[in-house]
Amino acid sequence: MTIKLPPTLSRRALLGGALATAALPRLAYSQQGSDPTSQEPTNMRIRMTFDGRIMTATLYDNPSARDFFSMLPLDLTIEDFSNNEKIAHLPRKLTEEGSGPFDNEQPYDLCYFMPWGNLAMFYADYRHPRLIRLGRFDDGYEALHVRGEFPLRIEAIS
Repeated sequence: MTIKLPPTLSRRALLGGALATAALPRLAYSQQGSDPTSQEPTNMRIRMTFDGRIMTATLYDNPSARDFFSMLPLDLTIEDFSNNEKIAHLPRKLTEEGSGPFDNEQPYDLCYFMPWGNLAMFYADYRHPRLIRLGRFDDGYEALHVRGEFPLRIEAIS
């Protein structure tokens, strides 16, 4: 079967259009951040307050971190989980576009646990394949060592 192109549409123009269509989503995405698993710090900074303690964190340049930042401010509950982290359940799941393997886990990483849709705030060594790293705590992270369940306020720092 032979496809006849209109006289004004050459094969070169058709191929160029197809390539442009394929490239446009990448071009648009690159304006938001070139790597969905980026661990590059941004100007998205947050403050977490619980039990009279304040922690600050800088979020990374990835779709999941931007989705989280768009939800702020949030009033949640922070609670102990295991012997190395605190968690807080979000009102909805985040985009998982920021997922991808990383192998440089460190205490005081702020992550998102995809299966449960919760924040995971680590204060000791950890490793789990279903995490998206959202950012890193800058200050006040010692508060994560305080055992218990508390109301938690998360807000953007302007």
